[in-house]
Amino acid sequence: MSSAFVYRLTVLLLWALVALNAVIARGLFWDGASFLANMLEFGTFHDFYPQRSHIAWVTQAPVLLLAEIGVHNTRLLAIAYSASLFAWPAALYHLALARVRHDPALMSAVVTAVAAVYLPCSFFIVGEYNITYAAVMATMAIVLTGGVDRRDGLILCALAALCQASYEAMIYFGPLLAAVILWRLWRARQKGPVDAVAQLLALVAALAFASALLVSAQAVIEYWSLPHFARVRAATFDFWQNLQFVIPMAGLAILVVVSLLYPRWLEGRGPTILLAAIALLLAVTPLLRTVLPETMLFPPAHYVARTAAGGMLLAIVIAMWMYVGWRKRPPAVFEELRRPDVARRLLSALSALMLVAAIPDLVLSRLWVDYLGYFRGLVVGHGGLVRANDLPMQQWPYRLFSQDWTYPALSALVRSAPGQGIVVVDKDYRTNPPFEPSCGLVPRLEGLNWR
Repeated sequence: MSSAFVYRLTVLLLWALVALNAVIARGLFWDGASFLANMLEFGTFHDFYPQRSHIAWVTQAPVLLLAEIGVHNTRLLAIAYSASLFAWPAALYHLALARVRHDPALMSAVVTAVAAVYLPCSFFIVGEYNITYAAVMATMAIVLTGGVDRRDGLILCALAALCQASYEAMIYFGPLLAAVILWRLWRARQKGPVDAVAQLLALVAALAFASALLVSAQAVIEYWSLPHFARVRAATFDFWQNLQFVIPMAGLAILVVVSLLYPRWLEGRGPTILLAAIALLLAVTPLLRTVLPETMLFPPAHYVARTAAGGMLLAIVIAMWMYVGWRKRPPAVFEELRRPDVARRLLSALSALMLVAAIPDLVLSRLWVDYLGYFRGLVVGHGGLVRANDLPMQQWPYRLFSQDWTYPALSALVRSAPGQGIVVVDKDYRTNPPFEPSCGLVPRLEGLNWR
C-alpha cells in the first residue's frame, strides 16, 4: 500500500467510527450517561475534576450550546455528546497522519497508535485519556515533521493549552513534549536565523507542556489516598483483561524485539506474517467466548488498560523522536526503516492490523445498541422505580455495559415522558459508590425527553 492510500484509509476509518458511534450514542456508556445528565440538570460544565477540566470544556460545550438554544430531545443531545467525544481524538489523529503522510516509517507509528492504543481503549470514550493520547501524537508529529514557524507554533500552543489540564499521563508526556520542542528549536537555530515570533510561540508551548507536569502531579498528590484512586492504582497491571489491547501489544513487542536483534528481518516477509497472525487472532476474539467464557470482549477493560496504553504510546513517540533525531551512526533498525520499500511494507502490514482491530470494536458497538434498546424498553415500559436486582444485568451480554450507579442517569436520559421508570439497584451506601457524589443522584431533566 502507498502512504497516500493508507492515509486516506485511516482517515476514513476514524471518521466513519465517529459517525457510527455518534448515531448509536456510545458516549452514554458508563460514566458518560451521568456526565450528560449532570450537564443538562445543572446547565453547566460537569468539570468536577479541575486537573482534567480542559477536556471537559471542549467536549461538553456543544451539548450545552444545543441545550441553551432550546434542544430538548435527549437523543439528539446524546448523539451530539457522543460525536464530540469521538471527533476530538479522530481530528487529532487525522492531524498527526496529515503531518507524517510523506514518511512511511512515521506513518507506521501513528497507525500503530490508532490500532493498539486508541481502538482498544476507546469504548470508554468519556475517559479524558483518549483525547490526551491523541493530542500527544499530534504534537509529536508536528514537531518532528516541521521547522520552527508561526503556524506550527500556534498549533502547538493550542495543543499545549488543551493538554495542560487533561489527564495524569501528562506527568510524563508533558516534560517529554517540552523537551522535543526545545530540541527542535535548538536544531533550527543551528541551521540559521529563526523568526523571533516563531521562537516565542515554541517556548510558550514548551512551557505549557512542562507545566502540565505540575498540574498532573497536583492531581496525583491530592487524590492519592482516596478509595477510588487506590482501586485505580491496584488495577494498573490488569490490562491483560483487555484482549483488544493485549493481543496487538504482544505482537508488536515481538516485532520490536526481533527487529532490534535482527534488523535485516524487516527486509523479508517475517513482519508481515507475524502481524497477519496477530490480526487473525484479533479478528476471532469475538468468537473466543464460545470456547472460553473468560476470554470475552469486555468494554470496562478499555478503562482498565488505559495506563498500559499510555506506556505503549510513550514508547512509540520516543521511538519516533529517535528515528528522526538519530542521524549519526544510527542503530541498524533505523537504517532499515529509512529504506522506502521496507517502510512501505511494514506500513501495509500495520494498516491491515488496524483495520482488523476495528472488528471487535464494531461487535461491541452492535451489542451496545441491543443493550441500550433493552434498557430503554425497561424505562418506557414501567413506572416508578425498577429494581435492577430483579433484572439480568449481570448476565451476558448486559453485564458488558451495566454500571449500577449510572442506572438512574441513563434512565432519565432515555425516558420519553415524565413518570416512566427509573432503574435503581439496592444499595447499602457503602459498596461501589460513585467517585463523584452528584453522579449518584436521580436527575429530573424536566422538559427533556428521548424522541
